[in-house]
Amino acid sequence: MTIIARKSGSKRLLGAMTALALCLGLSACSGNSDGGGHSGDTMQGVSASGKPGSKPDISFKTPFKVENQTHQVIQEGNGEVIRDGDRVCTRSLALDAKTGKVINSTWDKSSPECSIVISRKSIPAYYDTFKGLKVNSTVAVGIDESGSGSSQATDSYIMALTFVSRSKNLTRAQGQKVTDLPSDLPRISLDDKGKPSLDLNGYKPKGGLVVQPLIKGEGAKVGEHQSVSANYTGWLASDGKQFDSSWDRGEASDFSLDQVVKGWQQGLAGQTVGSQVLLVIPPDLGYGSQQQQKIPANSTLIFVVDILAAY
Repeated sequence: MTIIARKSGSKRLLGAMTALALCLGLSACSGNSDGGGHSGDTMQGVSASGKPGSKPDISFKTPFKVENQTHQVIQEGNGEVIRDGDRVCTRSLALDAKTGKVINSTWDKSSPECSIVISRKSIPAYYDTFKGLKVNSTVAVGIDESGSGSSQATDSYIMALTFVSRSKNLTRAQGQKVTDLPSDLPRISLDDKGKPSLDLNGYKPKGGLVVQPLIKGEGAKVGEHQSVSANYTGWLASDGKQFDSSWDRGEASDFSLDQVVKGWQQGLAGQTVGSQVLLVIPPDLGYGSQQQQKIPANSTLIFVVDILAAY
C-alpha cells in the first residue's frame, strides 16, 4: 500500500505501541506449537492475574530470555469467540524483559488499538493461537529488537495483548447506492467481487478535489486522524490507466489518515464505514511535481475507495 503513502518509514513496536507494528515481518515466522500449554504457545514462564478484560498484572522471572515473536496465552477470556476474519481491538502493556518493569501502556488511552485482522495471511505466526480465543483473553508476545539496529534503551521486552472486542470486517462497500450522480464524472462499474472498473466518460479535471460517494454506508463516521481499512483502485486521470489496486493483491490495506496524501485525508474524513467513495485528487493534494513509481509528476489521480473499517 505504499502508493498512497505520503512518506515511508519503518514502524517501531515500542515507540508506536500498536499491534500493527507487532505484525511486521511475520511472513517469515512459524506459529506452530512446540508442545505444552495452550495450543499454539511457543513461550513459557509468563503469567497474568486480575479480572479478565481489565488491565492485568504480569509476572515472569527476571531477567527473561526473549525469543522474538514467541507467544503464550496467559489469561483465558470470558467473552465472544474470536473467529477467522474478525478484526480485534486490543489494549497492551510492554514490560522490560530484564527488569519486569512496565515501560509503556495503552490502557490509559481513550480508544484501543484495532489493527489486527485474524487471518493466516496477515498474522501467520499468531493465527493458530489467536483464532478461537475468547474476548478478554491476554497473550504475551516476546519482542527482541537487539539485532535490528534499535536505538531504544530497552530492546528486549514482553508485550501483553488483551483482546477487548471483536467485530466482523466488511470485504466490500455495503449501503445505499447513490443514484443522482453528476453526469460529467467518470463512470464506475463493479465486478462480482466488488472491484471497480473505470470509464473516463470524457472527464477533464477542473483542478480541485472531488469527493463523490457512490455507496453510502451505515457505519460510524471516519475521524480525520483515524486509521482506515479499505479496498481501493487508483487510475491516472490523463488516460485512465490503473496504477494500483488492493483488489489485485487480494487483501484490504490499513493506513492512518495522517500518513497518506492530503486528498485521501480530506476526502475520507467524515465519510461513513461501508461507503464507497470516488476521489479525484489534483497534484497539489497528491504527489505534486514528484514522480512516484507508476505515477508521473503533476498527475491528477482517480480513486474508488471502499471503507471497510475505521479505528
